Amino acid sequence: MIALGLGAAVAFTNFASAAVPEAGGEQVVTETIEVTGVFDGENKRFIGGGALGGGGQEEGQDPLFQLADGATLRNVILGDPAADGVHCAGSCTLSGVHWEDVGEDAATFRGTNATVVIEGGSAAKADDKVFQDNRGAGGSVTIRGFEVADFGKLYRSCGNCSTQAARTVTMENITATAPGDVLAGINSNLGDRLTIDGVTLVGDDIELCDRFEGNDTGDEPTKIGSGPDGTSCIASNVTGP
Repeated sequence: MIALGLGAAVAFTNFASAAVPEAGGEQVVTETIEVTGVFDGENKRFIGGGALGGGGQEEGQDPLFQLADGATLRNVILGDPAADGVHCAGSCTLSGVHWEDVGEDAATFRGTNATVVIEGGSAAKADDKVFQDNRGAGGSVTIRGFEVADFGKLYRSCGNCSTQAARTVTMENITATAPGDVLAGINSNLGDRLTIDGVTLVGDDIELCDRFEGNDTGDEPTKIGSGPDGTSCIASNVTGP
């Protein structure tokens, strides 16, 4: 485990309209890195190899990083391929984490009463979801100061997990650049609540939220609406087309 400070100056370059730090080296990951406490990658690029190097969209892939409950991952660049990105077993913090080419998902959240914070960072080239929320009851997800480009959904509350719960998510100061489908997919029938406060949309046809009828049967959830409804999806300070 590397434990380094955040004080060093970082040089930024544009990557698919998202600010990605210049990589401070590269590491091939052939076995999932288990993280407890704080892992500071000092802006090294991590790419999948061996069994983690397929680069496809198949479900059930292992992650490059597995975070224990309460762990923090910071100053990490996930390159291509990135397998299933990052898994959080419970509460976790992702600070300054950048996905250059999202694999299956960028990060997946699990656990009960889990509080997830994503601060800073970026993601690009996500064919489907960036953040997959499979948490049980309690807790929350907060995404702030994040940039996303070329994506399907920035966030998806699991629509057909065997154990379902009302999930709370907050987005603050997000920049989303087309092509993109929707910032969030939520299950309004299960009590999900999305609050968006400050988002800049760059380009056309990016929706703020899609509302689904979630289930616990494994069936594909039915989309029942789109856009803020004042109850399950609330948005303010939105700029762009």
